[in-house]
Amino acid sequence: MSRLGWLNLLLALLLLGLVAAHGAIPSDPTRRNLQYFPNMVNSLAHEAQAAPPVLDPDRNIDLRPPEGAVARGHLPLGYEATPEEATRAGLELSLPDMEDDADSDERGAFVYTTFCATCHGPGGEGDGPVTRKGVPPPPSLLLEHSRDLPDGQMFHIITFGQGNMAAYGPQVGRADRWEAVRHIRRLQEAGSTP
Repeated sequence: MSRLGWLNLLLALLLLGLVAAHGAIPSDPTRRNLQYFPNMVNSLAHEAQAAPPVLDPDRNIDLRPPEGAVARGHLPLGYEATPEEATRAGLELSLPDMEDDADSDERGAFVYTTFCATCHGPGGEGDGPVTRKGVPPPPSLLLEHSRDLPDGQMFHIITFGQGNMAAYGPQVGRADRWEAVRHIRRLQEAGSTP
């Protein structure tokens, strides 16, 4: 038998001995457990906003991120939620170059169906299921006004909302909002103006 085989046999016998010893020792549920690391059991508690003993006394435990820090994956857009900013976004933003393939089409359709079709309807005509429940119908995305909206302005409207439309920026990622714009453009190409 090789050296590794002997080592494995020795470890197996040791484990068996430990299991047998554990079973042989009677347990008393009324007795407290042994504390191997008492500092972990009885740790020093600090008040949330108190000065910690190990740091500079002028600092508190609430260590916030530095001013201007940006969370990973949440780059600022640089626009406000106003009609003027929507117009500016229409002039400055354009549909990014993305793969125009079946995966992109499928993703855009998924995002549109999940977030937009409830109000705008499956074909973009403003006849979504919520309009049958008393919600004022949105304008058709197939009308000339919607067709004439620049891609950046449409992206701004999806991000910040407009009129009765809620803002979807917090719920839908930036790339998915662009996929929704692409899908709306496909609906406009395929549909006819009512």
